Amino acid sequence: MKKPILVLAGGVGGSKLIKGLESVYKPDDIFFVINTADDQDFYGLHVSPDLDTVMYVLSNYVNPETGWGIEGDTFEVLSSLKNFGLDNWFKIGDKDFATHIYRSHLLKKGMTLSSVTKKMTKQLGIEHSVIPMSDDIFSTKVLTDNGIELSFQDYFVKYRCEPRVKEFIFKGRDTAKISNDFKNALDVCNSIIICPSNPFLSIYPILKLENVLDQIKKFDGAKIAISPIVDGKAIKGPADKIMIELGYEPTSIGIAKIYEGICNSIVIDKLDEKNKAIIQNMGYRVEIFDTIMDDLQKKIDLARFIENQF
Repeated sequence: MKKPILVLAGGVGGSKLIKGLESVYKPDDIFFVINTADDQDFYGLHVSPDLDTVMYVLSNYVNPETGWGIEGDTFEVLSSLKNFGLDNWFKIGDKDFATHIYRSHLLKKGMTLSSVTKKMTKQLGIEHSVIPMSDDIFSTKVLTDNGIELSFQDYFVKYRCEPRVKEFIFKGRDTAKISNDFKNALDVCNSIIICPSNPFLSIYPILKLENVLDQIKKFDGAKIAISPIVDGKAIKGPADKIMIELGYEPTSIGIAKIYEGICNSIVIDKLDEKNKAIIQNMGYRVEIFDTIMDDLQKKIDLARFIENQF
């Protein structure tokens, strides 16, 4: 009997592949574990950006132009909050506010983030498991080269990733536990897919939790990473910029170095075929495919291609 597959993801790139994987795998055959290290309170509400993006994508609510938020959303509440003098650089739409209000309401009643997420996905008609990496506070902080420590959202949204990164600090690393559903997934899976998410902002926080990395290294099945860098550039977001600042080559070769010792296979875009031999010499099995998922069919095609690697 085939064991289920563990998927690690965060951000828009991760949600795109998850949409494809949803079409290929039955709910019992795959677990989607999502980064929560960029969660933050705004306007008195608990916001989980990566969980929300995945939920909106799977429920077909997502804004297709941005890859996040809700299609056709308006911003009247945000405008009204600004009239009260609140800083509104973190853009939350009116429909999006309902998600955060409901989540915060349930959390204040004593439910865990995992229980809340399970309840919300069910209400949105999502059958697959969307699992927060932790129910505890675990936050990514960005230490800039001038010594300033920024919250993830300040760095990513307010300052638009412009500050130069010196280091990432994970607050709560010594106390946060993996969620029970994540623990169960680690126990029953023996293979993994690392989505084309930003390795530093979306994947590292998951791997830094408890003994997650050690357990994944012991998986004896396929451990596949999909490169988020194509032809020297990030498809979306600042992955290439951050790689340069932290001393990595902003190519699929650099991604292979980041995941060296974690994954045994990597999927790179056809535009990066020139890097295949170098990455193979690092000990990887290298597969070539079109990884730019700019429509639903391409998401499904990439998911099917990955499925064939197991």
